[in-house]
Amino acid sequence: MVTCDCPIGSASTGQTLASLCGGGQFMLFMGLLEVFIRSQCDLEDPCNRPKPKLNREIDYDYDFIIIGGGSGGSVTASRLSEISNWKVLLIEAGPDEPTGAQIPSMFLNYLGSDIDYKFNTEPEKGACLSSHEQRCYWPRGKVLGGTSVINGMMYIRGNPSDYDNWEANGNPGWKWNDVLPYFKKSEDNLQINEVDSQFHSTGGLLPVSRFPYNPPISKAILQAGEELGYKTQDLNGNNQTGFMIAQTNNKNGIRYSAARAFLRPASKRPNLHILVNTTASKVLIDPRSKTATGVEIITHDGHTQRINAKKEVIIAGGAVNSPQILMLSGVGPREELERVGIRVVADLQGVGRNLHNHVAYFINFFINDTDTRALNWATAMEYLLFRDGLMSGTGVSSVTGKIATKYAEKPNEPDIQYYFCGFLADCAVSGQVGELGSNYSRSIQIFPAYLHPKSRGYITLKSTDPHDAPKIFANYLDEERDIKALVEGIKFAIKLSETSALKAYGMELDKTPVPACKNFTFGSQEYWECAVRQNTGAENHQAGSCKMGPARDPMSVVNHELKVHGIKNLRVIDASVMPAVTSGNTNAPVIMIAEKGADLIKRAWGA
Repeated sequence: MVTCDCPIGSASTGQTLASLCGGGQFMLFMGLLEVFIRSQCDLEDPCNRPKPKLNREIDYDYDFIIIGGGSGGSVTASRLSEISNWKVLLIEAGPDEPTGAQIPSMFLNYLGSDIDYKFNTEPEKGACLSSHEQRCYWPRGKVLGGTSVINGMMYIRGNPSDYDNWEANGNPGWKWNDVLPYFKKSEDNLQINEVDSQFHSTGGLLPVSRFPYNPPISKAILQAGEELGYKTQDLNGNNQTGFMIAQTNNKNGIRYSAARAFLRPASKRPNLHILVNTTASKVLIDPRSKTATGVEIITHDGHTQRINAKKEVIIAGGAVNSPQILMLSGVGPREELERVGIRVVADLQGVGRNLHNHVAYFINFFINDTDTRALNWATAMEYLLFRDGLMSGTGVSSVTGKIATKYAEKPNEPDIQYYFCGFLADCAVSGQVGELGSNYSRSIQIFPAYLHPKSRGYITLKSTDPHDAPKIFANYLDEERDIKALVEGIKFAIKLSETSALKAYGMELDKTPVPACKNFTFGSQEYWECAVRQNTGAENHQAGSCKMGPARDPMSVVNHELKVHGIKNLRVIDASVMPAVTSGNTNAPVIMIAEKGADLIKRAWGA
């Protein structure tokens, strides 16, 4: 029988399964499926367990207050609440996880929903030129568990050199050999015999495994990589180049968000309180002693109140929201704070700066595959009864590969990662077996993403209203090297499609020209550079906006212990502290940062 989620607190919110797939009786079936899922609980997590305090019985004094319930906040709250005499409060602006988000095949359906911040950058000069007002869309999770509730679940750590470089730039304790134990601390690798076991572990809170179902073309992609000289191997192991069916944060075909993995086991602890649908409007800082003393919040019903932190405030809002809350609290570039009328507590020029993200391009390929299965009665029942089939995976999205182009610093340190899309469970109109999905087309997409962007953007405030999204200036492709390396990635993707393994699927490049690039010869260097600027793939690995570094670095915001420069009892623990984004998906590194950050806090307070 399927083992699905017991919501942490109040009823699950967000889009329902029935609303994701409409169509007569099938809509009714999906509604019944959701009711069934809501009623189930894992054997190791019975429904009669004590529930955390969600929006009730909240006190006015805590030892630690954590702002943001995403991956950084969920892990930090879980680990700090292990100390029974510490009272911990976690504040999340969004709701609890919606039930349907735990089904892997549904992950794209929550982009743009009510659990997505739906950020957009300010108009770009050299990227996303074909989009509305030249803005790039940045989905970010506004939900307990954050973006780990709506992402593709891929577990990628990055290159060891990423972390060695962090330490070399003035951050002792962050080299690869220092952080690897924290990756392993979290991990419960359910396929330990299929990976480089010396780099992995079992028994942690975070399940790591491949999806139960992967379409046959997934193996063909691996074979295509081998034809071009790239091994199929564990990219979280001894080597970082090659291809693999990725390890993901799932267990038996069920998504394990950071909230599900880390907060649910902690939910029995009476010292952990959780506020959802609550906005942290600012950190309270004593201007004389420069000490964080608490947090001001706006509750779900619009009331404002202050809560005291006796030990520390931890900001874990992510690369967009963390610099925003710092600036709302009076910590940031003086000129930016004075522009909107905020009293300056600390003039930290680096707050909101050093913002960067992986950048990609989506290439479409036609194939002659005749597999027409959609999301219908049969596939839904297969998932319901066996946690297998189309709904238990993300199609070819679980395949990935990493290569080093001629722009890579070293040949064994990849600078391009490949993502794929296609063969997702697709909603049928009636749900009848054999019916084509409503968006069915015989094609897949390959997305090369440049992992080492040189371009840097910044974040600033739009207003003093904490509900207003900040202004995001991504500045994609400002540096010529970024676009040159990405075009190399495009060229390799086309070579991949020309291998015999993929030619067996009739794979053929879609040569429909990008309208704004018709003046260039299709496939030329100039054409691809034009195309990338038009249809820029803004990845969702934003980082760096509260940079970790020594005080002598004018762009750094936190030190190597994640403490905000010049402010006592205030830390940042999320992707924003990365001096440079890691070489791959960022969820696993953020969990590692939070594991290490929680240990730093415990040591600081003698626990």
